[in-house]
Amino acid sequence: MSEEKKHYMTLEGKQKLENELEQLKTEKRKEVVERIKIARSFGDLSENSEYDAAKDEQAFVEARIVQLEKMIRDAVIIEENKAAGDVVSIGKSVKFLELPDGDEETYMIVGSAEADPFEGKISNDSPMAKSLLGKKVGEQVSVQTPGGEISVRIVEVK
Repeated sequence: MSEEKKHYMTLEGKQKLENELEQLKTEKRKEVVERIKIARSFGDLSENSEYDAAKDEQAFVEARIVQLEKMIRDAVIIEENKAAGDVVSIGKSVKFLELPDGDEETYMIVGSAEADPFEGKISNDSPMAKSLLGKKVGEQVSVQTPGGEISVRIVEVK
């Protein structure tokens, strides 16, 4: 049997997943069941697009519930400040300069379950995070991205 994938996340990220799971189980399931009942009342199910859409949504909701339960069960909470203060690790924010142009970027490295680049959170599985993990302030790092290799210098870790 294969080893279960661990889902690294902050306590806040785990709480968000638990809230979503609770909402799906207590509210969304009931809404979908009600939509299925209403769609059944329309008659012939073979040509009933409302029924098909409700069944599709039910399948999505049930799959998401299973996914969330697994992620929560396999959650590894990121302990803050476990590594030295100037070492890049999961749960820390890292500010770096892209070389040679000097563009500055800051990202928090989180588990894939709560990654959201638009909120400045990147997955520990991303090429950028993999390249930065374990490095220290002042180090220059080469990162292989889909757009090609870039170099960055770590400016701050917190």
